[in-house]
Amino acid sequence: MKNKLKVCDTLSNSVSGPEPQAARLSADSPPSQLSATAARRADTPWTIYNREGQRKYLTSSELESFLAAAQEFKVSVRNFCWMMAVTGCRISEALSMTVNSIDFKAENVVIKSLKKRGKTMFRSIPLPKQLLNYLKKWFKSENFNAGRLWPWSRMTGYRRICEVMGEAGITGSYATPKGLRHGFGVKAIQSNVPLTLVQKWLGHADIKTTAIYTSAMGPEEREIASRMWRRSRKESRRSSSHRKQTDWFPTGRPVPPVALQAASSCEDGASPATSDAAPDHLAAQQPTDIKRFLRTAINSYCPLIQNWIFCLKFERVVRPT
Repeated sequence: MKNKLKVCDTLSNSVSGPEPQAARLSADSPPSQLSATAARRADTPWTIYNREGQRKYLTSSELESFLAAAQEFKVSVRNFCWMMAVTGCRISEALSMTVNSIDFKAENVVIKSLKKRGKTMFRSIPLPKQLLNYLKKWFKSENFNAGRLWPWSRMTGYRRICEVMGEAGITGSYATPKGLRHGFGVKAIQSNVPLTLVQKWLGHADIKTTAIYTSAMGPEEREIASRMWRRSRKESRRSSSHRKQTDWFPTGRPVPPVALQAASSCEDGASPATSDAAPDHLAAQQPTDIKRFLRTAINSYCPLIQNWIFCLKFERVVRPT
């Protein structure tokens, strides 16, 4: 009798799956241990990194490599990979698509949202024109069969994605259909798509789940940080150029080199009106008050310099040495 009961338990577990861990803990563990385990799970939220600290999503460059590698495969595999990458849908949602799921006039795809606990909900996601053209040609081909677009099992779809990942040279825990979904969410957030719209596209019930993608690090965060670095470099350049310009004007300092160069041009016979123009690379750095100072100095001293030169030449003619 005991053997028969064991066989029945084994069959029930094989059909309905193993008993949840919480139920096992409640049956075999004291209440204190159960409450501690539940609290530890509550304090460990879902993140975009695994336990080893490796990211779970594909970067923008990896997504582009994935789509480029998909061009070398069959039409059905290529379109499946593109649909997964540009919509961020779950693999089971992509496998349930039919011809009626594609709306060519609205240029979007209508997906039946899963994981809604029995509720029938749909969401629409816009499609790029390149994928729409692929689908149009595919639907008009002779090898296309109406019904489900990809009549595969879940494992077959998973293998197709992994094959294209290997062809693109993408390895790691993120080289999976789930990595495509997370990569879509991260790329949408980094492209300044509103958080509520990303939630709608991904089919999240809670916006807190979507907000997790804002904590993406790596090349995406480095791109954001580079804006701060560029801004700091510009400010340092402005401060250094401002120091060079203000060093010309303290009392007791000589006349700026631009004024000396203009005076030498006046000595050669140039008019004061043409000699007050500074070189382009210096004029671009001078503020308005510096230009006014130079113009006033040149207009005042150039006639005196010309008269002085004329007197010297006249004295040499009258009094030969």
